[in-house]
Amino acid sequence: MKQIIGAVFSSLAILAAGCGTARQPAITHDELVRRTQEILDAVAPGNPDPWRKYFAEDAMYFDEKGRSMGKAALLKDVSPLPKGYSGDIKMVNAKSNILGDTAVLTYDLDETEVVFGQELKARYHGTDTWVRRNGQWQIVAGQMLRYYEDPAPGKANAAAYQDYAGTYELAPGLTRVVALNQQELSEQRSGRAAVTLIPEAPDIFFRKGIEGRFLFRRDTRGRVDALVDRRNNEDIVWKRMGK
Repeated sequence: MKQIIGAVFSSLAILAAGCGTARQPAITHDELVRRTQEILDAVAPGNPDPWRKYFAEDAMYFDEKGRSMGKAALLKDVSPLPKGYSGDIKMVNAKSNILGDTAVLTYDLDETEVVFGQELKARYHGTDTWVRRNGQWQIVAGQMLRYYEDPAPGKANAAAYQDYAGTYELAPGLTRVVALNQQELSEQRSGRAAVTLIPEAPDIFFRKGIEGRFLFRRDTRGRVDALVDRRNNEDIVWKRMGK
């Protein structure tokens, strides 16, 4: 009887220990933020330790340059900033969704980089998936995207704007009209509202908040014969009508 009672108590103790493990709290939002900021703080000095600690061996990572990396490649990519460079990365607007042994953290990053005294800014958006395995929380997948930023406007040359004014055609009935209004240049695609063109460099313009460039192509005589809509280094050519 004593052996039976002892076995019962031993079984209950094992069950209680198992229940205690099962009832361990999931990772908190604040802890996810703390760990991620620890990773970010290691970027400038090129310290791979937090990356090694918090990324799973089978982790998949996709960066803002379009690269797909496993853990080994990711660790190899962590290196100190060159001499004359410094900077920091701060996490903002972090949000999390924690479901059992899985947690998703999404956040914005404000990056400041100083290159020989000149300050640069960049903004990113990251999303990481954390999973608890054997009581340890690690990132199994991460993705980083960069927010688009308008370039710095160049010096306007209103005297040259008349060269660009006209109608450009992509296909029958599908046109863009470039118009000069006092000191400002605009373009209007058929069926859409007019948009201001902002100069970046001679013959190159951009539209506020829209990725890509408009290039006015010139022929061998120096006359504008086409409007090039360049997106991610791919060109759509709109031929000038009536020239």
